[in-house]
Amino acid sequence: MILEIDPYRPIPRKIKQAVEALKNGDVIIYPTDTCYGIGADIFNKAAIEKVYLIKGISKKQPFSFVCSDLRDISHYARVSDFAYRILKRYLPGPYTFVLEGSRQVPKMMLTKRKTVGIRVPDHPVCLEIVKQLGRPIISTTVSQGDKIFSDPREMSKKFGKQVSIIIDSGIIPPEPSSVISLVDDEVEILREGKGDCSIFH
Repeated sequence: MILEIDPYRPIPRKIKQAVEALKNGDVIIYPTDTCYGIGADIFNKAAIEKVYLIKGISKKQPFSFVCSDLRDISHYARVSDFAYRILKRYLPGPYTFVLEGSRQVPKMMLTKRKTVGIRVPDHPVCLEIVKQLGRPIISTTVSQGDKIFSDPREMSKKFGKQVSIIIDSGIIPPEPSSVISLVDDEVEILREGKGDCSIFH
């Protein structure tokens, strides 16, 4: 099902529809500031397993997830004063920050090093969904092989039977987020993407 939501004026009723789907353990496709993402409630194991099937990747690769704001991040990661200053400055934005996970994070969302990748995208639709759900959602690009999908209509043809809702907020030219590790208060650039990384050198 395609659900059209204006990215500048999200209608609460439509946001609620997406939130209800996530609460029911469904998988959705939603917009971010870098590309469209496949989302599921991080506390719903069956939904997460469904995302692995859709992506066709090993469960040994934990997904990043989206939090609604800085306060939300502090529930799921250990945020030192050093990390907090950086997060406060660059979020919301096109970055994924890698931090040490807290006990709140389900085991399947943690890497071997017990770290997590966290996003707060600069996109009202995505943030409103997470805020209303009250829990983070998985953040993984809508892709197949090397192809990243940018048009919701094309996604509908490809993934329509595997997800319950595809939110159409227009075409988003895909450019993955920059991934920055802040583990042990050391800045390490793991992937250069849409977010400017020169500030971290």
